[in-house]
Order: sequence, then structure tokens, then C-alpha cells
Amino acid sequence: MKQFPPSELLTSLPKQFFASLVKKVGEYISQGFDVINLGQGNPDQPTPSHIVKKLQDAAANPLNHKYSPFQGYRYLKQAAADFYLREYGVTIDPDKEVAILFGGKAGLVEIPQCLLNPGDTILVPDPGYPDYWSGVALAQAEMVTMPLREENNFLPDYCELDKSVLSQAKLMFLNYPNNPTGATATHEFFDETIKLASDHDICVVHDFAYGAIGFDGEKPISFLQVEGAKEVGIEIYTLSKTFNMAGWRVGFAVGNESVISSIELLQDHLYVSLFGAVQEAAAEALMGPQDCVRELNDLYERRRNVLIDGLRSLGWNVTAPKGSFFAWLKVPEGKTSEEFAYILLEQAHIMVAPGIGFGEFGEGYVRVGLLTSEQRLAEAVERISRLEIFC
Repeated sequence: MKQFPPSELLTSLPKQFFASLVKKVGEYISQGFDVINLGQGNPDQPTPSHIVKKLQDAAANPLNHKYSPFQGYRYLKQAAADFYLREYGVTIDPDKEVAILFGGKAGLVEIPQCLLNPGDTILVPDPGYPDYWSGVALAQAEMVTMPLREENNFLPDYCELDKSVLSQAKLMFLNYPNNPTGATATHEFFDETIKLASDHDICVVHDFAYGAIGFDGEKPISFLQVEGAKEVGIEIYTLSKTFNMAGWRVGFAVGNESVISSIELLQDHLYVSLFGAVQEAAAEALMGPQDCVRELNDLYERRRNVLIDGLRSLGWNVTAPKGSFFAWLKVPEGKTSEEFAYILLEQAHIMVAPGIGFGEFGEGYVRVGLLTSEQRLAEAVERISRLEIFC
């Protein structure tokens, strides 16, 4: 059969770092080993029943069997605006400041294509969500990384950026609560970010995927809560984590009107909007009972405590995450993140994600997901104890 080569654009896309590790895990499972998978970022709880019921009812409505409006139903945009007002005290214009997304990832990958020309500069956190790189590659832009260091609470230090870089940068990605580090941002940090962006005409895209997950009584703050944020950027919110709707592929962008308009223009050429029943269910999630959100946050906090307390009892000096459903753990001296991940897989049958897969400054760490039961997390601690690494 004749082979048609892919385009240069496709061959320029980042390689999937974790593919080999996932394949290795599959091999262990196929051999009958009980692998505790702590390397994933896939919520393990079901979507709340009232949201599922709304989808079921809406799917029977013939109106939803037709094409939805290209830019989404206004009721969902209104729900997003009402959600932001209720949760963060932020006023959003549903007609001009909300874009419906096919999940948060779609928006993050689309936005560089909306605002950048080939060769333009984008600032990206390191370590960070690897799909940021995909959007950069598709836009044929130039990426400059902002190191996230533990001594700076995993916030970028803008003083490290050269003036020449700042003069060329057009876009910046931020993400708090952070994947992979579990760090959270402060009001002061967002103030500093807004001033920098305003001074240098940089559009800020804040990935707020884990906005509902904060620990020790601290609710993560929205970028848009800080004065001036809408002037310089947008925030991307997904229902995947807050409502366990990862497979539903629905989210939204809110903020700067010109950026929202560009997202909607690009999506007009890519999609014919989301299935109407999914939009109805998403509106129900945003405006319906919120007990499920609080209960989920409490579940992740209990899991965090089981894991962190257990690992500390082994002598492993680990830091508890402040948000997200990830823990970011230093590897033992003398081991790379990949070496340590493979030790855990081969000797304890535990999968974790090597930090190097999230960028150069992820080296020296592994990411652990809180996406399995407290019992399995306790069992993982027990398996690690048998390796006697931290004695």
C-alpha cells in the first residue's frame, strides 16, 4: 500500500514522552502484575448523578439532535458568567467575554494559533503541562521557558527574563493550582504578572483547570479576581476536574474580549459547537448543587494526607501540595527522575510520572496522582517501604 508522508507541521510536533512508560506499564499488567497507577491525570470518580440525569433528559430533546449554534448556546455562556460571579465575585459579559471550548486542552492548544505568527515568542512554565508545547508547535512560534523552582514556591521569577525576551514576547501561559507541582498562586504574584503583561503588551493565559481543588482551607484564587486581569488576558476553565467530566470534553475561556473573539473565530472554522445535550449538562454542573465539588475536594485532601504522611514516615522528605490532585516529590540523591520512576515500576509495581517529562526543570522530581483510593495509596507507601530506599 502506498504511504503518504505526513506534513512538516505534523513531524514538528512534540514527541509523547510518556508513551514508552505507558507501554511498559501495559507489559507488566499483561503479565499479571498488580500495578498501582499513580502516573495518570484522569479523575477516577464518576460524574455526579444530577449532571448525568440532565444529559439523559436533554439527549431525548429533538432540538439537540440538530446543529448547535457555532459559538455555543447563550444559556451555557450565561451559566459560566453566573458561576464566576458566584465563586469569584468576577463580572463577566456572557456575550463578549465567554468562549465555549471542547475541553480545556483544546483552548490551550488553540490560543497560540489565534494570537501568534510564525517566529513570535511565547513564555511557558517549566515544568508545565506538555500540551502547551503542542500549541506552540502548531503556531510555529518560539518558546522561552520560565523556570519554576521550589525555593520560589514554584512561581516564575520574572527578573530572570531578559529584557529582549520580554520585548518580543506576545503570550504567556500560567497554571495555578499547578500541574505538575501542586503549587498555588498569590494575589501579589498575579499583581506582578498583570503589571509585567501591561508594560510589555503580553497576553496572559491562565490555565485554571484545578481551580476547585485547594487544601488546608485555602480556596485557589482566579486570575480574573485581580484588578486589571481582563485587560491583559483570559482564564481557561474546564469542567473535567471540578465535576469529574473529563470524558465530556467541555470547558470555557473567560476574559479579554478581543482574545475571546479570536478563539471563537478559529473555532468557527474547526467545529460546529458541542452537542446541545452536553451543553445543557454543563450548565447544570455550573449552576446546580455544588455539594459534590466540596465533597470531591475533601476526598483529594484525605488522599493527599494519607500519601504525604505515609511517605514522611519512611524518611522521605516530601512537600504536601497546596492544590490540584498531584504531588510533586523529590527523587533520592543520585537518581534521575526516569531512573527512579523505573525503580518504582520494576521493584514495587508503582507507576509515577518522571519529572523530566514536564520540562528541563522537572528533573529531580516525580509526579504522583491522587487518583486512586486511600487504601491503594497506603499500599503504595507500604510497597515503597519494602525497598528500604529512605532508611
